[in-house]
Amino acid sequence: MVEIKTKVNDADVNDFINSVGNVQKKKDGLTLLEIFTRLTGEKPKMWGSSIIGFGQYHYKSEKSRQEGDWMLTGFSPRKQALTFYLMLGHGNYDDLLARLGKHKTGMGCLYINKLEDVDRGVLEALITKSYTHMKKENA
Repeated sequence: MVEIKTKVNDADVNDFINSVGNVQKKKDGLTLLEIFTRLTGEKPKMWGSSIIGFGQYHYKSEKSRQEGDWMLTGFSPRKQALTFYLMLGHGNYDDLLARLGKHKTGMGCLYINKLEDVDRGVLEALITKSYTHMKKENA
């Protein structure tokens, strides 16, 4: 069985965000930390060295026989783009994505360059919808 390498740990979330070299990504990261904490009511935790996750669930994959724990939602202020772990393949998000603004999607993730490129209200609706769905499915 393959073991996932990205695991929850006790690294400091604020230290990680403050270590981000790009000033805009750091600023957006701090804003996203506030947004995700407010919307989920969860305490942020580091997953691996660069992902900030909220909530947790255990999964078992029928296809690959992989098993492990993963966040209900999260984000990472990566060099290329702000990456959102929203599990977009598990619901109908087309209407919200159409109204979001400049973004890309792939493999259950949403990518934006900077927060000012998107409608903040729509982004918050996407985060809330994904988090609520994942929490309900994994209760």
